[in-house]
Amino acid sequence: MKDFIIVGAGLAGICFAETAFINNKSFTVISDASHNSSHVAAGIYNPVILKRFSLPQDSKVHLDYMKPFYKAIEEQLNIKFDFEIPVYRKFASVEEQNNWFEAADKPALEPFLSTQIVHKKYENLPSPFGFGQVLHTGYVDTEVLIKAYQAYLNENDNLLNDTFNYSDLIIHEDHIEYKDINAKHIVFAEGFGLHANPYFNYLPLDGTKGELLVIKAPQLQLDVAINAGVFILPMGNDVYKVGATYEWYDKNATPTEAGKAELIEKLNEVITCDYEIVEHLAGIRPTTKDRKSLIGTHHLHKNVHLLNGLGTRGVMLGPAMAKLLYDCIENGTPISREINLSRFMV
Repeated sequence: MKDFIIVGAGLAGICFAETAFINNKSFTVISDASHNSSHVAAGIYNPVILKRFSLPQDSKVHLDYMKPFYKAIEEQLNIKFDFEIPVYRKFASVEEQNNWFEAADKPALEPFLSTQIVHKKYENLPSPFGFGQVLHTGYVDTEVLIKAYQAYLNENDNLLNDTFNYSDLIIHEDHIEYKDINAKHIVFAEGFGLHANPYFNYLPLDGTKGELLVIKAPQLQLDVAINAGVFILPMGNDVYKVGATYEWYDKNATPTEAGKAELIEKLNEVITCDYEIVEHLAGIRPTTKDRKSLIGTHHLHKNVHLLNGLGTRGVMLGPAMAKLLYDCIENGTPISREINLSRFMV
């Protein structure tokens, strides 16, 4: 008998699979890759919400746990997907500079916001008011991570490439059955696919569509990620990711002309050089109205669990949320109400 069945092989599913692996637990991951938001994510990790100059709760804890977690996977698979890179917030005015310094004076934000205005000149990115640098930032190349980890699972007979059929799941008091697999627990990590899940589809997972562009811009010559209405993330070889849009009503993961036009307009306000659009991507982020994760155990079935709602900060939240759920299942460690799915029980 397996310890876990994990449904979903995106970022959430991989984080739980790795957590199970670390703890010498047996598991099978089931996925058909139908929900691809992890694949198309930019993967930037930044402890500060720059729009509001706020620090999400436990942001430092999540960052400190994430780094060695991903480092272990890199060494295990002999790949590189976690890249440290500065994030520069472009100032549009003196007022924005002052707001930055006010935020940097707050004890919680002080470790993450540099108090030195950066006046580095980029020829094709005018910045008369300079930049503010966010510290302890970088990006996870989620496509490299997911493809490599899925291949690793497949090589070790831990991956079943199949569409999960909920009607084939049989829940017993002390274990679950799925086709010819018996396991002590099942963890659903399906992202926006939650809406098809009869055990958890009552939960308010809104989903936010995000679109981004991949461009080639040889004259741009950026060595940092830029936050300026859009983000511009250098990927090497003059290739950049540009994003992202936020669409709350369209739940189709197909790129749109409207999303493309929005990104082009914002990008053209920031840079002055020519570029070629190489690719246009879209995905549905698994988001909630209160911007909190959805993790915990089904109210009727003690061996049916959920890891979801990682939203726009999935690369930072994934490892820590997976550990919280694992510790709850295996050790009975309570999950705080703020992120526990039980907060939506009547």
